[in-house]
Amino acid sequence: MPAAARRAYGRAMDNDHASVAIVTGASRGLGRALARTLAAAGYSLVVDARATGAIEAAAGELREHTWVEVVPGDITDPAHRRELVDAALRLGGIDLLVNNAGTLGAHPLPPLAEYPLADLRDALETNVVAPLALIQLALPSLREHGGAICNITSDAALEPYEGWSGYGAGKAALDQASHILSAEETGVRVWWVDPGDMRTRMHADAFPDEDISDRPLPAEIAPAFARLFAERPASGRYRASDLLPHTPAGV
Repeated sequence: MPAAARRAYGRAMDNDHASVAIVTGASRGLGRALARTLAAAGYSLVVDARATGAIEAAAGELREHTWVEVVPGDITDPAHRRELVDAALRLGGIDLLVNNAGTLGAHPLPPLAEYPLADLRDALETNVVAPLALIQLALPSLREHGGAICNITSDAALEPYEGWSGYGAGKAALDQASHILSAEETGVRVWWVDPGDMRTRMHADAFPDEDISDRPLPAEIAPAFARLFAERPASGRYRASDLLPHTPAGV
């Protein structure tokens, strides 16, 4: 075990109250930035991504700060979801679940009249069904810990953007599922958070012919989530822009 990992393991094991977070899709983009944010806040982490090399590379930098369990795999795989939860339980239980993993769906973005139905099914499976399935597995531990769920949503869930039908429909369904869950699980915080436009690979795939260099990097948005995780406001839908330090929280 590398020295940095030994130090992180010692910190995690020495602290009986160390918080544990699962972050899906943590190899790049917003997921990686959120994992860094949680590591800096002292969380032990369970992280995943489909590409083993990419998630191991991301975990390498995180291990300088905290204990990290890497569980490569596809969030749509039931066995993989079980592995994620089991890894967090071995660390002491689940305090926070961040459902960040997602897919854009068919791209370049097609009109709804031409949207391939197989791609739509895949997008809904990744963006709605898999997060809910992971929540169901994690809920017993989240209830026990008075934990929180953070589902990453989008303004495409609310606005009728041309071409965003598959992605937007999935995020709209995740929004409503989150809203219902917040009413049913009053002992667990449930947040669904719109991070806004960012300079990510997903946005580049959505706009292959556009320059998106004016969008903020995920690291610039991460402080909004740091505030959310630290202050633990009531369950609800939040925009990252309203949580950034230079603007009122509105909560």
